[in-house]
Amino acid sequence: MFSADPARSTMPASPLANAPLSPMPPRPSLVDATIATLRHQIASGSWEVGDRIPPESRLAEQLNVSRGTIREAVRVLSHAGMLEVRQGDGTYVRRRVDPGECMRRIDRAGLREHLEVRRALEVEAARLAAERRTEADLSRLHSTLEVRRALEQAPDPDSDIPLEHFVDRDLQFHLTVTDAAHNPVLSELYGLFAESIRRHIVTALRDTALPDPRHEAHLRIVDAIADRDPDRAAAAAAAVITPMIEALDGLLFPSP
Repeated sequence: MFSADPARSTMPASPLANAPLSPMPPRPSLVDATIATLRHQIASGSWEVGDRIPPESRLAEQLNVSRGTIREAVRVLSHAGMLEVRQGDGTYVRRRVDPGECMRRIDRAGLREHLEVRRALEVEAARLAAERRTEADLSRLHSTLEVRRALEQAPDPDSDIPLEHFVDRDLQFHLTVTDAAHNPVLSELYGLFAESIRRHIVTALRDTALPDPRHEAHLRIVDAIADRDPDRAAAAAAAVITPMIEALDGLLFPSP
């Protein structure tokens, strides 16, 4: 038995003795690190689309992880559509891009980047819609625009209408324009981007320093589409977004 040191037992405790410890920054798990490594191999072209990747045992040896870790990483990337597991044959590269990771990167982008991409998509959608719209498309455009107009006072701080309701109707109008372009790839791309666009529209409209595109600006898009004037439709679509980008630039980079 060791006896307690009386001198030590009477020493006052340090004021920091009971202070809470700062949490250590989280470290990526082995599975996450392995997923990142395999994703990089695919995205960089080290493994081409259609290639069979090395077997589980070899990957485990190369990355110094267990076969179970490799199996779980492959499962995640298969679910993401980047890999395809063929029973009895191996695992093949199906796609170089992880759509989920792409959307996460899009979500992390800034407001200006979102506005620029939104303008590019909506300008081309309006141009194509003016060339290809049907009478049914035109009817839907007028209907969605009227619903948007009825909620247009929502961005006003004194309005009782939830801002999100207005943003949903605004986005529905632009989705209708995109559908009128009759380009399924463009519609799919805008649809994937829509939720991220929605969040950034809310951000933009809550900032009273940014201009709020009014009903008349959107009506000019519909009128140009109705007149089958692609250039005027594209210009009208750009005129909805460009003032917001210019105002944002003024806030970010004020003139001396």
